[in-house]
Amino acid sequence: MIVSYDTIMEKPPYKITSEILNLVASIAMKLGEVNALHIHKPRTEIRKKNRIRTIQSSLEIEGNSLSEAQITALMDNKRVMAPEKDLLEVKNAIEVYNKIGDFDPYSLNDLKEAHRILMEHLVTDAGKLRTRNVGIVQGSELKHLAPSGSIVIGLMKNLMSYIRRDSDLILIKSCVFHYEFEYIHPFTDGNGRMGRLWQTCLLMQKFPIFEFLPVELLIKKNQEAYYNALGKSDKMGESTPFITFMLTIILQSLENQLSSNNITHSPTDRIRLYKIKIGSDAFTRKDYLNNFKTISPATASRDLSLAVENNILKKKGEKRLTVYRFT
Repeated sequence: MIVSYDTIMEKPPYKITSEILNLVASIAMKLGEVNALHIHKPRTEIRKKNRIRTIQSSLEIEGNSLSEAQITALMDNKRVMAPEKDLLEVKNAIEVYNKIGDFDPYSLNDLKEAHRILMEHLVTDAGKLRTRNVGIVQGSELKHLAPSGSIVIGLMKNLMSYIRRDSDLILIKSCVFHYEFEYIHPFTDGNGRMGRLWQTCLLMQKFPIFEFLPVELLIKKNQEAYYNALGKSDKMGESTPFITFMLTIILQSLENQLSSNNITHSPTDRIRLYKIKIGSDAFTRKDYLNNFKTISPATASRDLSLAVENNILKKKGEKRLTVYRFT
């Protein structure tokens, strides 16, 4: 069934299949492991590495030539020899990903502002929804004829209303958004990288790990399957195949993160993570141990003593009656 977009729909068409439900359940289990191992916000060097992978992968899908090493050099304000357009794409992407936590993923204005940053000096209408008709051509073949430019603003308002109000899980809605965004093709250029960016924005509101999870790396490695899933959804007139594909990619990304060697925490890491959780509340060594179930009481005592010595914590009382509070 091919769905016409001449009429604005309240809810995009898709089915929640048993495969999708199984993928959601598996992802939920992996997210539980992420929280249990306290890797929902990785260390600074890991966050930087994963962000570089995200930027490089998302842009390579669109034909950018810069490597991870070159992007690292740009982030460190070093000179890089490369085509000017490729350099500008990377610089813009670095800027928009640095601001990713500032965007409201349910705001159309914020989405347009993100596009403006991402495509500044690359297109003349950066940050503006298209009003003319466009199609995606590969070679001599028209792969996708986007909806008429005259209804783009209505379609986008409807899509933003769906993700804001619908009761389905954000894991599913973010995939639906990604597909519908690519189908609508709301900007004259930059839609692929924006669709991937905005799915991340949606997911990280509920699951912070997604800010630094390089999902785009697996999309790049499965680029043909990515475009096939988009094409299959186009032919079916619903996003079900694309939802299945993206949930599979998300699950693989979480599995890769969990199987990596990046889950061993130093005392400083544990103290930093506990501060995020506890804030200014007082706590005991037992509370700290309940949060980090894989460490011994002696390790917990060393962590807390080190933090007191470095004036990160203040303590009151002695032995089992000791309570701590972050300075």
